[in-house]
Parts: sequence; structure tokens; C-alpha cells
Amino acid sequence: MAILSKIRQRSILLILIIALALFSFVLADVIKSGGFSGNSNKVGSINGTDIDYQEFMQKVSNAEKQQQGMTTTQAINNVWEQEVRKVLLNEQYDKIGLTLGKDQIMGVIKNHPQYSQAPQFLNAAGKFDEKKFEEYVKTLQNSQDQAAWQQWLAFETDIQDYAKEQIYSTLIKSSVYTTKVEGKVKYERETNKVDFDFVSVAYSTVSDDQVKVSDEEIIAYMKKNPKKYKYDNTRTLEFVVIDNKPSKEDEQAIKTKIDGLLKGGVVYNTKTGKNDTLSGFGGAKNIAEFVNANSDLKFDSTYVAKKDLSPEFGEQLFNLAPGQVYGPYIEGGYYKLTRLVGRKGNANAKVSHILVAYKGASSAAPTVKLTKEEAKAKANNLLAQVQANPGNFAMLAMINSDDQGSKQNGGVYDNVAPGQMVKPFNDFLFNNPVGKMAVVETDFGFHVMRVEAKYDAVALGTVALKIQPSEKTENANYDKANKFEAEATTSGIEKAAKTSGLKVAPPASVRAYDENINGLGVQRQIVSWAFNDDTKEGNVKRFDIPNVGFAVVSLKAKNDNGLLPLDIAKQSVEPLIKNEKKAEIIRKKMNGTSLDAIAKSTGATITPAIALSLGNPVLPNIGFEPKVVGTAIGLAPNKTSKLIDGNMGVYMVRTKLFSKAPAVKDFNAQIDQLSQQSKGGAPYRVIQALRDRAKIDDNRGRF
Repeated sequence: MAILSKIRQRSILLILIIALALFSFVLADVIKSGGFSGNSNKVGSINGTDIDYQEFMQKVSNAEKQQQGMTTTQAINNVWEQEVRKVLLNEQYDKIGLTLGKDQIMGVIKNHPQYSQAPQFLNAAGKFDEKKFEEYVKTLQNSQDQAAWQQWLAFETDIQDYAKEQIYSTLIKSSVYTTKVEGKVKYERETNKVDFDFVSVAYSTVSDDQVKVSDEEIIAYMKKNPKKYKYDNTRTLEFVVIDNKPSKEDEQAIKTKIDGLLKGGVVYNTKTGKNDTLSGFGGAKNIAEFVNANSDLKFDSTYVAKKDLSPEFGEQLFNLAPGQVYGPYIEGGYYKLTRLVGRKGNANAKVSHILVAYKGASSAAPTVKLTKEEAKAKANNLLAQVQANPGNFAMLAMINSDDQGSKQNGGVYDNVAPGQMVKPFNDFLFNNPVGKMAVVETDFGFHVMRVEAKYDAVALGTVALKIQPSEKTENANYDKANKFEAEATTSGIEKAAKTSGLKVAPPASVRAYDENINGLGVQRQIVSWAFNDDTKEGNVKRFDIPNVGFAVVSLKAKNDNGLLPLDIAKQSVEPLIKNEKKAEIIRKKMNGTSLDAIAKSTGATITPAIALSLGNPVLPNIGFEPKVVGTAIGLAPNKTSKLIDGNMGVYMVRTKLFSKAPAVKDFNAQIDQLSQQSKGGAPYRVIQALRDRAKIDDNRGRF
């Protein structure tokens, strides 16, 4: 009691001590995360323009709502790219004084289908009415519910951004100019021809084992070409996957349970205190009730055609007799029992058709000009053609049908259910035998129809028990993952894997805003851990991977040098360095100063090349070799080159004949072609140049 009394007397002091400890803990976390420093509410900045977190995440939320299935990470990345583009372009608009007037904004709205085609904004002549639209905007502005007005303001901002970008792109394209000299160079590259002989020794003649490339050499190569191999900062991960699979005992237990559901048996009823005798699946009076009471998958009453059943078991399931049970069988990770519930004849059908619409028909496109009589005559003519040559139906449908939903598919609709189509179409399809053809009139026009197939369908009741690990097995797998994590932390993931008989996955590089990891799929939690400031190279951590098991991950390397990570660079840079080393080996074998001498020393053959140009520098049976063809063009006739390191091997050439391009009056065709190419890509190149020059602080990874 004395102790309790003292505690009560000092309770206020204890509370203050605990509160201070908690405050210190929170304060440390705030300081570490950038709180109180002005950075905690910034997603990033572009040339000093901050991207506010709240506004940014609101745009992310809107993006997710607008595009179903988009993940949050994908939305964050999309919105970030839009923000970067917007800031960079707005800087350019300010520099050139680009502004928009009311007429320009209204011009964009007129061409926006959401508004230009809305009935409430059209006048008696069916044209967009600006006054009606302005009244609509005023109504939004004066409405008590300002949500719609705020949406409109956001949309108006988007319209202005779109219009400004279009004007800016037009200005950029207008500034691109192709000179006569450029046109002449293009003409000569395509028309100057050269005949030559060559000897080649392919890089493939040297084994990769003879030319080892170190990581340091790859990094040094990229540093010589930093712009070419520029990349975002990355983290390289190594990991081992420990599957949470069911044991053989688990599978046997599930098999025993499914066997019991098939045969039935005696179970103790806790409510009555007596044993109940349960019938097996084959004797169940209510199939749906039995399935829902005993299956991991609920009963589905849908009728299914034979072709839509599984390839492996469809034949057996479709041909079940009433009351017959098929199984147990394994499909899709489940032990299953299946019983026939019902069967329907002509449950679905397949049809080919050609729609010939006429002016005034339902949903007829504005481009349709045929009268009703002309459409009927055309349909009858098409029917005669398909009756004479049934194999042409699909081609005729693609050329003539006004049904955009089926014409690219040869006019075919498959799995058509009764009542799905308009009545005349439906009646012809389901009341006629396969192969029957005719012209059928509906509100949409005249249909040239052919019944392609009729499908019977079955409804099946399936008891499915998922083959999954038991609690005992899950605990064992969890313990295995924890033990491996501890061993990998102590001795490194590769050594621990070797000791445990596990396999380390190939290294995977991720950027701060990625969510996919090769071999693991979407794992944002792992990416966030890898980029956490507290995570050091060599650190190891276990992660739960839903529907898989566990991944024990090691941070192999931090790549903050702005170059490609090694695992990616090895795919593109390593072959280039190997070829350089192979060229050195090959050059030592290519003894001599003539093609004959080189051919003799290497066992290669002298090969002719006829009428090649720099516009298409492809060597016969070898491939793209511009350095080789360019060297041949630059040589005088009967002159022999030095050794040339090409794309596919080392070469020596001897020029035989150079045919100079004939003189022409102008190079307009070449100028036009170059101009179109330059203008088309100019806006994109400008954006890329602006990005390269910009100072961008990207904190997406933190969120």
C-alpha cells in the first residue's frame, strides 16, 4: 500500500516524463523526415518552382478516379511528368509573352466533344451556341454547391494549358528550317553508289571467355559518354524467395476432405448432440446449397458453352449425365468435384453479318448517304455474292459493313445470347439452322446474315477446396524465412543461400518512384525500404509477399552517380567493350596489306558488294555497317583501306567503282522529307532539352 501511495503522489511527474519521452521520439522522427525544414510538404521542385504535396496528391487522386485500374504509384508518376512539363513550358510562355484571349479559349471549347456536341449548347441549326455555354458557366459559378464550379475551373486551366502548348508547338515547328545543303547531302547519301570487295572476320569468331569485362571498365566507359548513359539514381537489390507452399501432408489432408464430400459420412452435430449422416455430393438434393456450404468458391448458375470450359477437363464436364459427379481433379490450385446442374440447347450462337445502313436509320453515321431503297438493293447484292462464294463473307464485311463493332472481325459476333440483339436479328439467328443466309431488316438498316454455329450450354455445380498450406506449414515457412534473414544479415545473402540450398535471383535495379521489381512484381514496400536513408549497402530485410511467401532482400548497391546501374549497363555496354577487345585480338590475326593476304592469313573469303550507299549501308549477309560503306566511298578506285572496326567484325575493303549521283535541278523532295521529320519531332526535342538543362529535385520516392 505504501508503494501504491508513492506512485499516486508522483503520478503527475510520471506523466510528464512519459510525455517528454514521446515528444522526443516524435521530434526526432520529424527532423529526420524533413519536418520543420520546409521540405516535408514538397513533392519536389523544378527550377525553383515547388510542387506542393496537398495539391499534387489531389491531382493524383483525380487521375486514379479517371483511369480505372491505375495504381497510386502509376498515378504519382504520371502527375509528376505532367507537372514537370507544365512548369518547363510555362517558363517558356513567360519568356516569349504567350497569353490567351477569350476567343482562343472558346475556340478550344468549341472543338471539345464534351461541350461542342452536348444538346444543351446547340442552337436551332444544331451549331454550338456560345451564349448558351456562357449561361451554363454562370450557373455553375452562382450555384450553392461549388464543387462543380471548382471542377470547371480546373478544366478551364487544362484547356488553357492545352491551347498554349498547341500554339507553342506551332511556333517551334515554324522555326525549324531545312536548308538546300541538307537536302543535297541527303540526295547524295542516297544516290552516290559504290562497288567494292571486302574481307571480314566476325567478332563471333572470338569466344566471350577470351574477353572478360570488369565492372570498373563498364563504369569508366559510361563516364566517357555520360549523356548517352544518363539515368536516375537507383538501388540494386538481391533477394531470395521462400515460397509458402503447402506440404505433401497438407495436400493429402485436402484430398481426404474432398473425398469425404464426394462419399459423404457421419459427423457430430454440436447443436443436437447426435451424429448426423451427410450424403455425398452426388446425392445432395440442393446442389447450390451444398456447394455454398462446403466450397471455397461460391455456386455459379451461369450456363457455359463447351468451348468456354477448360481445355483439360471441358470434354468430361460437358458430357456429364444428370446427377453424375466428375472428380476429384486438380485445376487452378483447387481440388474440385463437379456435378451437372442443367443443360440448354441453343443457349448461344455465332453469326456473321454485314450491316448496310441508310440515311435516317438508327445510329447511322453522318457519312451514310444511301437511301433505304439503295441500302436494301446493296444488301441483296452482297447476299448474292456470299451465296456464290461463301468464303468471301469476312472480306465483304470488312469492306462494306457499317457496324464498326464487328467489321474488323469479319462481321462476326460470337457467344450471342437469346434476347441480346434486336428482335428481327435475334429471331433469324435462333430460329434458323446453321448455314442459313438472308437479308434481315432492323432499325439499324439491312443485315446480310449467316448463322455460323449454335452452342449447347451446361450449368455446373463445383465444390472447390483451395490447396494451401496449413497453419503448421505456414509457421514452418515463416521460421525458415526468419532463420535465413538472420543468416544473410550475418554472412551475406549469397553465402547464406549457398549454405541453405536456396537460389539468389538475378540483381534487380529500381528507381525511387518504381513499384515493380523483376521477379517479385508490384512491391512498393521494398522500393521504399531500399531508398530509406537508414538502409545501408549490405542491409537485409524479410518481406511478406502475398500469395507467394517471403522475400529476403539485400541492398546490394546504391547507384547515385546518374548513370545506368550495372545490371542494366551490362546488357548494352558490356557487348561494346567486348567487341573492342575482340577487335584487338582479330587485328593481330589479319596480317597483310591486301585483301588476298588478309584472306589467306584468316581463312576468310573476298566478298563483293554492289551499288551500296550511305543511305542504306547494309552489307550482304552481314548487316548494318555504315563505317565500312563510308570508308569504301571515300577511297579512290582500286585503293585498299586499313583495317576497320565495324559493328559485326573487323573489315578491309578495296573500292572498285564509285558512281557519283547525277546532277539534278533541285532537292525539293529531300528537303520536304527532312522538313517533315524535323518539324514532327521538334516539340519533343525541345521538351527533352529543357529537362536536361533544368534543376529538378525529385522527392516522389518519399511518398
